[in-house]
Amino acid sequence: MNIVVFGAGYVGLVTATGLAELGNHVLCVEVDLARVEALRAGKIPIFEPGLAELVTRNTREGRIDFTAVVPDLSWGADTFVIAVGTPPRADGSADVSAVLAVAETIAARAARRALVIVKSTVPVGTGDRVQHILDTHLQAQTPARSRLGLEHVSNPEFLREGSAIDDFFSPERIVCGVRSTWAEERMRALYAPLQLEAAQVQIIDVRSAELCKYAANALLALRISFMNEMARLCDALGADVHDVRCALGGDSRIGHLYLNPGPGYGGSCFPKDVQALACLGRDVGVRLLTVEATHETNDAQRRWVLEKTLRALGDIDRDDPQTKRVAIWGLAFKPETDDVRECAALAIVPRLLDLGIEVRVHDPEATDNFLRALGPRAAEVKRCGRAIDAIEDADVLLLLTEWHSYRSPDFPEVAARMRSRVIVDARNVWGAAPLAALGFKYHSLGLGPREARETREAREEKTTAVTRTMTPDRELPIEAE
Repeated sequence: MNIVVFGAGYVGLVTATGLAELGNHVLCVEVDLARVEALRAGKIPIFEPGLAELVTRNTREGRIDFTAVVPDLSWGADTFVIAVGTPPRADGSADVSAVLAVAETIAARAARRALVIVKSTVPVGTGDRVQHILDTHLQAQTPARSRLGLEHVSNPEFLREGSAIDDFFSPERIVCGVRSTWAEERMRALYAPLQLEAAQVQIIDVRSAELCKYAANALLALRISFMNEMARLCDALGADVHDVRCALGGDSRIGHLYLNPGPGYGGSCFPKDVQALACLGRDVGVRLLTVEATHETNDAQRRWVLEKTLRALGDIDRDDPQTKRVAIWGLAFKPETDDVRECAALAIVPRLLDLGIEVRVHDPEATDNFLRALGPRAAEVKRCGRAIDAIEDADVLLLLTEWHSYRSPDFPEVAARMRSRVIVDARNVWGAAPLAALGFKYHSLGLGPREARETREAREEKTTAVTRTMTPDRELPIEAE
């Protein structure tokens, strides 16, 4: 097939490269000229394991090319893929203006009957708007072009950052929202090289296809938020969230995935899609209370991790609180990606800086993106090229992303380099017992019996005390739970 993919962001680039690897001829259109030039030079603008090799091979073999100028499409594209961004508006709803603009471009330039596949995550009803644009533009043109026939298909993506290549070539399911038998046959032919079982290609109506992406992300986010609440409850009751998680996961109705507590979900999908789904419900008079609570719980989890870090600083017996130092390992919202969108560090670091705390950071891939996202305040943060350098004379080590390289550090060296041996493990990667032997104070998320307990009143008193000491004219920049 001859395919034009609009958008060379995360979804567009992975999709275009995957389709080229399957033997198609793919042209990827991207408005960012710098990104196009980088791709043509073999430089991949995002970190995704395995992607660079595929782009290089398919570019070399002439199956994929990149351009910043929308070309004359008379060369015969029979498939168009829209994979542009749908950023959130101020109210949380999705901005689909870029999707609609691409649909107008396709309608104006298509030279033959073709599919117009929307992979962007869009609210229910967007496909109807896309089809209306396609029909209206063609009908207004010459009789020959009015009979071309451009048909919209909803084909939501389910790529996970860090494993997107595997997800493309070995999908659990491919959802296709179609309007005709012709479109169904074309979609089955497009994905036939993956040699999927028949049940893996799910042919449904357009509106259901648009909704299922939002529903899937919201349900996964809900599981994360639920376990984060359980971690907070375990912390207060002296229970062990790991034991609770294993008991829950052993139930076949629940399973083990997405049950690990952490500093809250982030990235380009969950935060945006959860809020967009809530807005979609309000627009049609159906308030989605669990979806709204999922977002609120995620915000609360960030505040809780910050509170734990402040309490850990309050435990340190030193007379110079203004120079207290926090080392942060992990900035990306998850391992195996350089994506820092809605990451926990972006919520926590500015508040630490507000309190006059020195912050040092390290991440194997995401540091540049993090400092760019931090904006002018990046100058207040110490960037470290090695993880071990970040903890030099640190009072607290805060683990936010569980990269493999952080899982088994040389703790004796960590102990020797830190000024105060205090760890806040927001991913529950390590354990209190082995660290206690080295003199560490270990704070986890809800691993009650694995660490020393203290009353809620004592914790709150320490948090308030350290905040007043550091910033006597400021209140604690987090809400009470």
